[in-house]
Amino acid sequence: MKKKHSKRYLELVKGHNKLAEKSLSEAIKLLKTKSTTKFPESMEAIFFLNIDKSKTDQNLRTIVDLPNGSGKKIKIAAICSADKVDEAKSSGAEVVGSEDLINEINSGKINFDILISTPDMMSKVGKLGKVLGPKGLMPNPKLGTVAKDIKGTVNAIRKGRVEIKCDKDGNLALSIGKVKFSEQELSQNFKSVYEIVSKEKPAGIKGNFINSIYLSTTMGTSVKLQLSNLS
Repeated sequence: MKKKHSKRYLELVKGHNKLAEKSLSEAIKLLKTKSTTKFPESMEAIFFLNIDKSKTDQNLRTIVDLPNGSGKKIKIAAICSADKVDEAKSSGAEVVGSEDLINEINSGKINFDILISTPDMMSKVGKLGKVLGPKGLMPNPKLGTVAKDIKGTVNAIRKGRVEIKCDKDGNLALSIGKVKFSEQELSQNFKSVYEIVSKEKPAGIKGNFINSIYLSTTMGTSVKLQLSNLS
């Protein structure tokens, strides 16, 4: 069955060629003019990558610091030893606890977006793998969510540190900020993501790592970027 689009969407795509490549600046300007919803839309970057997910050495999962933040409200939880609870609370984490929080999570109560843990608690947090793993919430030292410095980690997340990872098809999509951000802010955020993705090319991949990149808005159309102008 052919998908039906709203009148608003059909008006947005009128005369628009999604395959016509544009510079980063042109793409951001165009998408900002086409954001017509009543709620604050996000702008997304979609990377189509040359990754074979059947090979264990070909994957992409890391972190990137968006210089202008994501514009999203993030609820952070922290697991630490009992003597560090007050320090964790003062760091700005909304949900803080020790073994009591571990028990809550194990019972299925998950009311946070990101979970961080101090290294000394990971032996106990490990039992939460079956609960947190499927949701992508398990603390991971490679992703900066296992750290002694709780305050520094919370601050980094608040400022715009986000996890990026491939989907089941080996591609990547993430928000680079709200459409209401300035062109410069969106451009800076995108370039930070592009730089990290380019550096994370798995050793086993031959040829191009990034096949194509599109920018889109939450409820709008997409624009293909000129890769030659990004380097």
